[in-house]
Amino acid sequence: MGHIRTKKYRGSRTCGGGTHKNRRGAGNRGGRGRAGGNAHHFIRAMREGYRPGYIYKGFTRPAAVDHPVFIVNVGELDELVDFLFENEAEYITKDGDTFTVDLYSIGIDKVLGSGRVTKKMVVKAEMFSASARAKIEAVGGECEEVTDFEDDFEEEEAEDDA
Repeated sequence: MGHIRTKKYRGSRTCGGGTHKNRRGAGNRGGRGRAGGNAHHFIRAMREGYRPGYIYKGFTRPAAVDHPVFIVNVGELDELVDFLFENEAEYITKDGDTFTVDLYSIGIDKVLGSGRVTKKMVVKAEMFSASARAKIEAVGGECEEVTDFEDDFEEEEAEDDA
C-alpha cells in the first residue's frame, strides 16, 4: 500500500517538501540523535528507553538480601520419594515404612502444600508452609526445620576447637 502514496511523487524533485531549500538540516526532524529528550521528544525518549528514571521506576532490593527461594510441593515429593529411594539418592533413607528426606542438603529451601501425601515422611528443610506441615503430620510424618548455614558453621568451629 505504501507504493501508491509514493507513486505520485515520481519525477518530483522535492516529493512534496516545498522548495529545494527545505528539509536540509536536522532542524526539520527536531535535532540529531537523542536531542530533545527532556523537551519536544520527551515521549519518544521514554518509549525508546533513553530517558533515565522514567521506565525503570521503583526500588531494587540489594543482592545480599534478594535471593531466590527454591521450593518443592509435598505432592511432588510424595510421588517421587519411592523412585528416588530405589535409585539410591543420597538424601533419602528409609526406616520401616518411614522415608527420611533431607531437602536442606540439596538446596531446597521451602516445602509447599500442593498435592496429596500418602506416605509417612520425615522431611528436613528450612521452611514449611502451614498446609504442607499439616498434610505431612496428618499421615504420621514429621517436619524438621533445619536452621540456616550459620549454625552449621558454628558447629564446625566447635568441632575444630575440640
